[in-house]
Amino acid sequence: MPTQKGLILPSKQGAFRVDTIPIPKPGSGEILIKVAATALNPVDWKIQAYGAIITHYPAILGSDIAGTVEALGPGVTGFASGDRVITQGMLNVNEHASFQQYTLGYADVTTQIPDDVSFEEAATIPLALATAALGLFNKHTPEKSAGLVPPWTEDGRGLYEDEPLMVFGGSSSVGQYVIQLAVLAGFSPIIATASPQNADYLLELGATHVIDRHLSADETLEEVSAITTAPIETIYDAVAIPETQNLAYDLLAPGGCLVLVLGDAIDKKKKRSDKRVVQVSGNTNTPDANRRLGRSLYSELTVLLEDGDIQGNLVEVLPDGLEGIIGGLARLRQGVSNVKLVAHPQETE
Repeated sequence: MPTQKGLILPSKQGAFRVDTIPIPKPGSGEILIKVAATALNPVDWKIQAYGAIITHYPAILGSDIAGTVEALGPGVTGFASGDRVITQGMLNVNEHASFQQYTLGYADVTTQIPDDVSFEEAATIPLALATAALGLFNKHTPEKSAGLVPPWTEDGRGLYEDEPLMVFGGSSSVGQYVIQLAVLAGFSPIIATASPQNADYLLELGATHVIDRHLSADETLEEVSAITTAPIETIYDAVAIPETQNLAYDLLAPGGCLVLVLGDAIDKKKKRSDKRVVQVSGNTNTPDANRRLGRSLYSELTVLLEDGDIQGNLVEVLPDGLEGIIGGLARLRQGVSNVKLVAHPQETE
């Protein structure tokens, strides 16, 4: 059986190690991908640190896949060997994780990478874009999404013109895609919180205003009031610690929706029946309503990238292939600002 190198988490809260593992064979509707680049995400270090999410070991982590098509499973059309592609990995399914040299992707939520987009930039997109898109635009899961009309569809482009949107954590990977999708949807103003050193970059992405994330709650409320008096009915909290959740809830207009990337930690005393709070599930692979929206998004993603409507995060490439991911996750746990750490699995010795 052909083998490859993979980064293994052997046990709950164990130590990562690089090992030799089989190369998976694509089944019906699947593509075998040679992974050129994969990005690191906070969920990866949290799984190791807290023993969360993963239900069976040894496990392979990683959710962002950019590479080339190696083989097609039965029934797959529209792709050929050597195509440059992007797709999202899947935790708890080792054959679909990205911290290995070869992995599987589901063809219906895989798409071509334009020639002018690097593998490294493409690798920053799948998980974070999915988390932003599913949190805002999945009408099929009202308990997990604001349920707005997707802006990559004809009906949704510019639909929310002159409606304000706010995103907490604008310089996070997810926050950057929230801003870009909000631009496509027509929202204005688009208000983001971030560190001042990241403000210019977020303004380039399409934010109209950037508020210093270090301000107090009262100062933030005052800043927002000076920007707009319109009711803010859509707020995305990509930080989702108790402090940001409670402030976002205070800013949310009656009838609006607050999207969280973590569990609800809002003070129960301030809860109201006319303010909706949802926690996003950011995976386009799951065989439910998420997959339906994922198909829609991936059917348009190549064009969005070609047109520059969606662009990846800033990138820092880690050395030493899969081995480099171990140190990268330690850095990510300490905090990395406005840059995505990316590894090259094929460089593993």
